[in-house]
Amino acid sequence: MLHAEIAKTFPSGTRVKAALNLPAGRSVTVLFGPSGAGKTTVLRCLAGLEQLTSGRIEFRNQVWADAAARKHVPAQKRSIGYLFQDYALFPHLNIRENIGFGLHHLNLSTRNNRVRETAVSLQIQDLLERMPVELSGGQQQRAALARVLVREPDLLLLDEPLSALDGMARDHVRGELASLLRRLQIPAIVVTHDWIDALSLGDRLHVMYAGEVLQEGTPQEIFAVPRHAEVAAAVGMENLIPGRVKERSGDVAVIQVGNAEIFAVDPRDGQPEYFVCIRGENITLETGRASQSSARNHLRGVVSDIVPAGSLLKVIVDVGFEATALVTRQAVMDMALEKGKEVYAAFKASAVHLIAKP
Repeated sequence: MLHAEIAKTFPSGTRVKAALNLPAGRSVTVLFGPSGAGKTTVLRCLAGLEQLTSGRIEFRNQVWADAAARKHVPAQKRSIGYLFQDYALFPHLNIRENIGFGLHHLNLSTRNNRVRETAVSLQIQDLLERMPVELSGGQQQRAALARVLVREPDLLLLDEPLSALDGMARDHVRGELASLLRRLQIPAIVVTHDWIDALSLGDRLHVMYAGEVLQEGTPQEIFAVPRHAEVAAAVGMENLIPGRVKERSGDVAVIQVGNAEIFAVDPRDGQPEYFVCIRGENITLETGRASQSSARNHLRGVVSDIVPAGSLLKVIVDVGFEATALVTRQAVMDMALEKGKEVYAAFKASAVHLIAKP
């Protein structure tokens, strides 16, 4: 339904490239990556707010942009709804007027009915007479979404829709937004640099870095098996360390990492050097070596730091390299973990993901 080959080069020389293919019907595609990766540029090209340097955008058999043919359909003639990062509510208009702002071509009765129906669907019907400054961040987001959805777009574009929120408000609104996007029968493209948002909202993920899409797939595929070190870092891999193969035997490779040796499943690609990736939740800390453990790797080390990580704690252990484990606060208390304490870091060979170094 959406086929886009996007290339945009700015006067500074910065270049952004992306290919997107969205199926018909409801779907949520997340453009994910660090700030400056080019995500918003892709969104603005789709919206018609930027012209392509090269490439083509076709939506439902309508050509929105074709650089070779010098065709560019302006934003107002594309059937899109665009939610800006700062919501862009008019401060001098109440919520009813904000939502209905783009409906002046309709008669008053039809406009009021459309506004109320949209407000009810987003559960903000009791806020219509309030001013934007009187609303919480989550309420402002829903009001801005209502203003977008009331025009009945065929494609929804959301630029960092949760960035204005933090803490519990962000968690709550993220859940509401995920439910809304599942209910809507239109495709949506969401830009975010937050991996929790990406996991919660997306059906498909395009990971961008330095102006290019490095990997695409389901969020679960990409978070479990990143194919580039930059992708692993972007999706919050706590342990990303260079290593060299010391020995291969059957399905197992022995990897020299810092001053330690670890066992990993051999990818059988014959490469001598890898980035070694281990998720923090896959490392178990033990105050004594547990002989009954099925983990292939048991590395003795010393706790070098303990830092907060949301509801968990990151326990950094020097095992010949810095290994970071995600541990509950209760577990830290039960094991009396503190800087300088000797522990074992245990993890299975299958928990080690290897990315060949270029």
